[in-house]
Amino acid sequence: MGDRLDVLIVGAGAAGMMCAVEAGQRGRRVLIVDHAQAPGEKIRISGGGRCNFTNLGAGPHAMLGENARFATSALKRFSQRDFIARVDAAGIAWHEKTLGQLFCDGSAKQIIALLTGQMAEAGVQLRLGVGVTEVARQGDGFRVRLSDGSGVEVASLVLATGGKSIPKMGATGWAYETAKAFGLRVTETRPALVPLTFEAGLLEETKALSGLSVDAVVSGGGAKFREGLLFTHRGLSGPSVLQISSYWREGAAITANLAPDADVFEALKAAKQAGGKQEVATALGHIVPKRLADWICQRAGVSGRLGDQKDAALKAVAEAVNAWTVKPVGSEGYRTAEVTLGGIATDQLDQGTMQAKTVPGLFCIGEAVDITGWLGGYNFQWAWSSGWAAGQGC
Repeated sequence: MGDRLDVLIVGAGAAGMMCAVEAGQRGRRVLIVDHAQAPGEKIRISGGGRCNFTNLGAGPHAMLGENARFATSALKRFSQRDFIARVDAAGIAWHEKTLGQLFCDGSAKQIIALLTGQMAEAGVQLRLGVGVTEVARQGDGFRVRLSDGSGVEVASLVLATGGKSIPKMGATGWAYETAKAFGLRVTETRPALVPLTFEAGLLEETKALSGLSVDAVVSGGGAKFREGLLFTHRGLSGPSVLQISSYWREGAAITANLAPDADVFEALKAAKQAGGKQEVATALGHIVPKRLADWICQRAGVSGRLGDQKDAALKAVAEAVNAWTVKPVGSEGYRTAEVTLGGIATDQLDQGTMQAKTVPGLFCIGEAVDITGWLGGYNFQWAWSSGWAAGQGC
């Protein structure tokens, strides 16, 4: 059949490479394969090429899934501090941007080099441009045929190919299909951390705002995030919208406070009492960008001087700013989604080792598992932690 090895890891992304390092350092004979031509492609493009490699606040509170607490064990045993220590030891300079998000000062390629260097030192074999064509149980282990025609027999098989997000980089549902073939349950998957889209009528209305960004509090699906909101030619994007997209479902509305530090009604009332000669849109333009102020007044059907407005009109304007409720029709899908929500069900796995409970030797890690983090380095930390956990036992 071919080579006999201890561990085959399919997917040379963040989780897969982390697992390979740990298993290799334990003296295991490890092969890691990826159908891409380079390892860590998602690492390379993340954070605008600087890799938002973890978050100081990483923890199960920032995870979604059927049972987000499943992530607790791995996140505690290999925490953000542990990964930061490795980055520091490699001499990689980094900085905190906002909300605990850590980025490389230089290129994301430094993180890839750290992992590939450690894999090489641990004797891990890395084969690129190679996928898996067939997997079968053989005794206590697995027999695997690779796309280059070769085959391997292994004691442990690690599914680390991620989810369906960013298909142009080769993302597929392979991990889900393989898990199902071994009898594991897979929860419903959907794009997450993704821009939301509007129907044609609303798009026409908001066309004038395309490219405008504001600080906003966006709420929906029981969650609330304060970060930037961006109007696009398809709908809404920006960090606050990407965050809420993980909680939003079709048919539901989201609410955005487009001036979270201002009580717009009180501010307009005060401006009215101070003389009231200003146009409503001009007064509002001191609180939100002028383009947005003009759009809101036009949409609310309020024009003219402040002094001529009844409180009801000012309240309508204020509500359009402080509690703009809108119903997206969909998202931009896996094409632009940063991650996949859902995946291999956590009740099928041991939370300490990431090993399948019913299939000894089969491990599932990273984005392929039904654990999804918030935007801001949380998904990378789950990759490091889950990869580390599996690497201790595979």
